[in-house]
Amino acid sequence: MRTATATAAAVTTTLLGAGAAVTAAALAGRYAADAALRPEPGRPLRGSPRLTVHSAAAGRIELTRSLASLRPGTYGLSAPGVHAVVGAVLPDAPHGPDSVVRRLVAVTHGSLDPGTRVTLTPQVHLGDPGSALGLDHADVDVPGELGALPAWFVPAARDTWVITVHGLGATREHPMVVMPFLHRQRLPVLDLGYRGDLGAPAPPDGIGHLGESEWRDLDAAIRYALRYGARRIVLHGWSTGATMALHAVERSALAERISGLVLDSPVLDWHATLRALAAARHTPGPLLPLAVKAAEGRAGLRADRRAPGSDPAALRIPVLIFHGPDDTLAPWEPSRRLAAARPDLVTLRTVPGAAHGAMWNADPAGYEEALRRFLTPLM
Repeated sequence: MRTATATAAAVTTTLLGAGAAVTAAALAGRYAADAALRPEPGRPLRGSPRLTVHSAAAGRIELTRSLASLRPGTYGLSAPGVHAVVGAVLPDAPHGPDSVVRRLVAVTHGSLDPGTRVTLTPQVHLGDPGSALGLDHADVDVPGELGALPAWFVPAARDTWVITVHGLGATREHPMVVMPFLHRQRLPVLDLGYRGDLGAPAPPDGIGHLGESEWRDLDAAIRYALRYGARRIVLHGWSTGATMALHAVERSALAERISGLVLDSPVLDWHATLRALAAARHTPGPLLPLAVKAAEGRAGLRADRRAPGSDPAALRIPVLIFHGPDDTLAPWEPSRRLAAARPDLVTLRTVPGAAHGAMWNADPAGYEEALRRFLTPLM
């Protein structure tokens, strides 16, 4: 039995034996809530598909056949001490009945020995914009309410800045997938690390809040950008980073300086996302409702609090959403409803076959063309 399941079951069984069923369920729910709200930055989220390396040679890699390994596009492969980049499935390569051959773009760290267990991840790059992409950049500190927030600044000629914000389980290395494109458009990029990230202040209670408190770090980044030369701001967020961007538009005193939003896999239904996170930690089914309720309480996501994006009439700026029906962590129905309610401002680019946070990965060229069309009038 896995650790989360075993611990929750042990707590429940012990306390039930003492005649405290309600207390047992509450404690088990709290345990599962903590598990859901403590993603480890830089490590794939629980539930991400794991694959076995069958073989690797120049330009190709053979992996376990699964829905994940057959996904179109470009991805990272991650394991302890290992990182590589894989491209599309090679249709003309010989495939075994239980394997698939993809293009091996690069091995950036470690080695892909047969039998290595790897996770397919949206994070393609390791390092910083200089070492990974050859882009001039500066390491900067953004003054936040909890302390200095680490960020990378990639300069360019325009006075419209793009602030990028990663999401659940990721780091500021994830947004580097769009940096070369943004740099070609001559758009300065501020790639933010926020509370809970490596090098950033820890949240006061030690847990994440699905953007409910983290958005204030994004607000600090907006202030920083305006102080150092930005005249307009475009926010580009993934997952909870997209949620933070919506909170900033709705709550920031500087919202009028935000000219556009790009939302990739936005978390717009926190109840469904918390349930998926708790389930990925192998929380027993009967405890899932309690885990979600406990997580909502711990994260301050009260039932009377409006979810971000739930009032389409409040939108005042253009929004581009990348989302798809195969996202099992952040359901895309709220994105569809938002786009349908405000077709004058919201464009939804549907990306079938893409996992959470991997909309660029599934179709890099299509993603960047949609981004180009959206950003051109905002520059």
